Amino acid sequence: MPDTKFDIHQSQPLLVVISGPSGVGKDSVLHGLKKRGLPAHFVVTANTRPPRAHEVQGVDYFFVSKEEFARMIEQGELIEYAVVYNDYKGIPKQQVREALASGKDVVMRLDVQGAASVRKLAPEAVLIFLTTESEEALVRRLKARQTESDDEFSLRIATARQELKRVTEFDYVIVNQDGCLEDTIDTVIAIILAEHQRVVPRKVSL
Repeated sequence: MPDTKFDIHQSQPLLVVISGPSGVGKDSVLHGLKKRGLPAHFVVTANTRPPRAHEVQGVDYFFVSKEEFARMIEQGELIEYAVVYNDYKGIPKQQVREALASGKDVVMRLDVQGAASVRKLAPEAVLIFLTTESEEALVRRLKARQTESDDEFSLRIATARQELKRVTEFDYVIVNQDGCLEDTIDTVIAIILAEHQRVVPRKVSL
């Protein structure tokens, strides 16, 4: 009797968006995923704001002028872009397309507005919303950063309150509690692993 041939499940590369309000720990989670050696392409966002003291060009962001950013918009080089606190942020298309084509998962860190833009463009993206255990915890974290003026701080808090209301637009929500970063990273990795076991894989096209 001839062997029966089965179609082996073939996983597809994922487009993973890690989002949430300012201060919830998006950057810390991304750094943790990189440190763990997650086999994925980590997107570098183009940004028109000046770099902070600890940020490295081409690693944390591509820091560009507003003139250069306008050229990228005009040439259709961005997956999405948005104005965030009077500066522009955007995701260059080419690096994402090349990574997906090579079979690699793509992980990107976006604000809530940017995540919504990606969902419209790529409905099969995996959207993960990070939050804190309470609004008070979020305010405390933002105060501890001491990177904004009083007016900028008030704007971030007001924006965060509105963003927290949009959690239902996401596939997953993770509470990144103080002192529990490693647990949060474990959960993100578990989500990615589970998504690769879907009977009907997500197929991302850009």
